[in-house]
Amino acid sequence: MTATILSALMSYWRRNPLQLFTFLAGLALATALWSGVQAINAEARASYDAAAATLGEGRFDQLVAEGGDLIPQETYVALRRAGWRVSPVVEGRLEGVRVVGLDVLTAPGDLAPVQAMDGTDIEAFLLGEGQVFGRAEALELIGDVPAQKVVANDIAPGTVITDIGVAQRLLGRQGQVSRLIVDPVQPLRQQPLAEVAPELTRRVADAGSDVGRLTDSFHLNLTAFGFLSFAVGIFIVNGAIGLVFEQRRGVVRTMRALGVPLNRLIWLMILELLGFALLAGTIGVGLGYVVAAALLPDVAATLRGLYGADVGGTLSLRLIWWLSGLGMAVGGTLLASSAALWKLWRMPLLAAAKPRAWSMSAGVDRRIQRLAALGLLVVAAGLAMFGEGLAAGFALLAALLIGAALALPMLLDVGLRLGEARAAPGLRQWFWADTRQQLPGLSLALMALLLAMAANVGVSTMVSSFRLTFTGFLDQRLASELYVTASDEGQAEALEAFVTPRVRSVLPLMAVDRDLAGVPGAIYAARDDATYRDNWKFLEANLGAWDSVARGEGILVNEQLARRAGLALSEMILVAPNTSLPVVGIYGDYGNPVGQAILGEALFRQLYPEVAALRFGLRLPLDEVQGLRTVLRDEFGLSDEAMTNQAAIKAFSLEVFDRTFTVTTALNVLTLAVAAFAILMSLLTLAALRVPQLAPVWALGVTAKALGRFELIRAVLLAVLTTLCAIPLGLALAWVLLAVVNVEAFGWRLPMYFFPLDYLRLAGFAMIAALLAALWPARRLARTPPSMLLKVFSNER
Repeated sequence: MTATILSALMSYWRRNPLQLFTFLAGLALATALWSGVQAINAEARASYDAAAATLGEGRFDQLVAEGGDLIPQETYVALRRAGWRVSPVVEGRLEGVRVVGLDVLTAPGDLAPVQAMDGTDIEAFLLGEGQVFGRAEALELIGDVPAQKVVANDIAPGTVITDIGVAQRLLGRQGQVSRLIVDPVQPLRQQPLAEVAPELTRRVADAGSDVGRLTDSFHLNLTAFGFLSFAVGIFIVNGAIGLVFEQRRGVVRTMRALGVPLNRLIWLMILELLGFALLAGTIGVGLGYVVAAALLPDVAATLRGLYGADVGGTLSLRLIWWLSGLGMAVGGTLLASSAALWKLWRMPLLAAAKPRAWSMSAGVDRRIQRLAALGLLVVAAGLAMFGEGLAAGFALLAALLIGAALALPMLLDVGLRLGEARAAPGLRQWFWADTRQQLPGLSLALMALLLAMAANVGVSTMVSSFRLTFTGFLDQRLASELYVTASDEGQAEALEAFVTPRVRSVLPLMAVDRDLAGVPGAIYAARDDATYRDNWKFLEANLGAWDSVARGEGILVNEQLARRAGLALSEMILVAPNTSLPVVGIYGDYGNPVGQAILGEALFRQLYPEVAALRFGLRLPLDEVQGLRTVLRDEFGLSDEAMTNQAAIKAFSLEVFDRTFTVTTALNVLTLAVAAFAILMSLLTLAALRVPQLAPVWALGVTAKALGRFELIRAVLLAVLTTLCAIPLGLALAWVLLAVVNVEAFGWRLPMYFFPLDYLRLAGFAMIAALLAALWPARRLARTPPSMLLKVFSNER
């Protein structure tokens, strides 16, 4: 009996291949976007885990100097003699690559890149010129080094590992270490740390890498977009399954009348749907791999630019996102079919077999839908007023989007009622009434279009606001017309003396990394010059802030540091051992992943005499830049790479900016395409059901071609009404992204700007998408043979 039942069920799909394609394609597209995002996230997290495994981040306690200063090697020796089992680490950057030096003989666990049991050449690693381990691209970037390069793909991206002695030579840090890793197993008796090295602080290990936690918000953002895309695709699946169950009512009644148990029938239908779900999920995961492979390089650029996190640019096949994609496909199918299965379970044995009009079998009860929409919008309003944190921000987004989507059919129904009431009697009034009748059948597709449009409006507003703010920020920060870099301190001194009488101002660029108010950051030096006073804009500042900085009586901090450390104006902050200064100004620092502070040049040189100025910003007329470059090339032998003009830096920064948001733009375009596909499939599946409704109108004298034109006009009208609802929803989405999510994720808040022309352009795209989606069904309707329309009157309806 089971085989017979399955054969009867499958015969439906053979007679309706378009609906099978709708179901499989909708689920495959939804799974593709979801699994693509998960593949990107999995690859990024694998890179973070590789960094943590390689460097011991989050797994071992560490001893660090106050403010992130370097530790003298003598301190390490003293700790070992006092019974402390610690291992030194030296790290720094060489040609943009993170260089980490480990002591393979004392490193705990599996930190070292070579182990005695591996049979590798320990002698080559420790003695002579040594060895440098890393991925091929990282080894190529560091250039020629006095050590043997060994390719190791299990090292974190953008990082090379070597012996501590080799690292000290490469980084110029002989006799110094960056931090000390504490072995978990320590002797029972050892001299207290406060007696041996009171200047060191023990940093307790916690699970997960710092980079992984820092980028959690970005990956959560990507996941939210992926889930939104998946939800749009599930709307297609829900509509297709609803139509399938509606048209199968006669078959179900017949099989039950023949004695098929209801529970067996339902389980076989579930088995049928799961088989299709696995097939569509497999196709979707494969498509997701293609999407992820195309977007991963831009994601890597985003993470590197916004967070300073290195992620590999190639994609690996990982079981977790394959299973995630298939699980979402199966779960989404069960969710989409649950309402139809519940109706089937409660359907009387001899229920009428004829399919009802779609408007009579709309998915959920309208009253429940109205209450759910109202409840979610009230929750969204409450979260907007009282919610705090990133989780509250995403909960607000979810409640806002889902509530608005559920409310859309009611809003459209009100608009269509108004149109019908004002329409002239006859054909025009029929058009509005017929559009209202088709609304339940198109509601899921229109919800998908609403979400896709709102996401496009919201994200484009955020990105455009960011770009406008970022461009102004670059004009503020890159005020110098030319930037030059010396090779050493001697050349830097000679260079500064040479250019001082030839330019309007010379601005040395000096910085030192250190913890600020318990947050990793950097301190920069600023010369007292009109360039800073005239161009810098503060979010908050005391009167005469630059004067206080110039006198060494105050410090400026960026917005990221102020938010993360909870700093306000006039609060004291430790800038060096035994030196604290009040915060006199907070400035915007868009695009920077870390906290930053600015000291006056004189005080900076006093506190950090070991930091030399090797890079300078030069202020001079633009028409003299090229001439000065020529002179510096001839007098000092500076290469073009050591001299960068302002325009080149701005162009590079904007290029990085554009790559940063390529991912979200691509996801928005894909989501809009899926929404257009949902409209197409809904119109195609409705076409067959509409013949009995259109035949009387045709019989009254309206040609099939005219009916086809009405279909096109209806699609554009609904797209316009949906767009009118999507634009304010998208602007609300943009506000949440800028005022809540962006602040929690990146540490800065952006002003919100409006771009009406972009919204009009997007509305045009939506109407074009709806028009193209309706073109095929309208063409089919216009070519409906009269014989098919006449058959409507041959039987009782």
